[in-house]
Amino acid sequence: MIPSAPHRSRREQLRGGAAAVSGRLPWVLVVPAVLGLAFLVLPLAGLLIRAPWPTLLERLAEPQVLQALRLSLVTATIATAVCLLLGVPLAWLLARVSFPGRRLVRALVTVPLVLPPVVGGVALLLVLGRRGLIGQWLEATFGLTLPFTTAGVVVAEAFVAMPFLVISVEGALRAADQRFEEAAATLGASRWIVFRRVTLPLIAPGVVAGAVLCWARALGEFGATITFAGNFPGTTQTMPLAVYLALETEPEAAIVLSLVLLAVSVIILSSLRDRWVNSP
Repeated sequence: MIPSAPHRSRREQLRGGAAAVSGRLPWVLVVPAVLGLAFLVLPLAGLLIRAPWPTLLERLAEPQVLQALRLSLVTATIATAVCLLLGVPLAWLLARVSFPGRRLVRALVTVPLVLPPVVGGVALLLVLGRRGLIGQWLEATFGLTLPFTTAGVVVAEAFVAMPFLVISVEGALRAADQRFEEAAATLGASRWIVFRRVTLPLIAPGVVAGAVLCWARALGEFGATITFAGNFPGTTQTMPLAVYLALETEPEAAIVLSLVLLAVSVIILSSLRDRWVNSP
């Protein structure tokens, strides 16, 4: 069917208007957008420009750099494993079970996202320190001391990183089609089997994305770590802490460590970009 002249002219007007809108650049928005981009990119560019590229590999091979890098990778990985063990069930509870105070619990779970990390470290000291609410019992009963130890680093990193995992997994659970779980339940599968063989495969991308974000956040944690675990080389000095210390004595080493953290961040954000862009 051939459209009539009024309809055709109307469509042509709409197409022309859309082309005109897309063809004009609103400088009132473009200028501050470019300034905002420069504000975010220039510091990173300065880091790349001032990097000691000729001696980069030598500095990466220095014992204190390798020590901090190794400790950071190990503690961030263990902290992520702890977050997976505790955070996935917590996300399932928030997404699948209705109970009084669920909104309050969800708010408390996300508090570490907005809480200053130093405050988080102080809170950990008050609870898990030698004179803390639980720490004194752990020391008296098991002889276990967490502050200023490598285990304390893992605790601090898990505390600040777990909300990233919980939020990601809870979102995946809410987006998953529950009809598959209901069908498995009607066939006689227990809740644990449904969770393990139906729910987890459905939300696997969300779990992976949350674990990657959790690991990256744990790798870059500074405030809670230095407050709760201290800054002892080989024991609690992770890469962010090594950057802070090297900045006062050896700025080039601080730049090298910062480049490692920057590279890790860029790789992680690039790998998760499609998930963020394509998410509803």
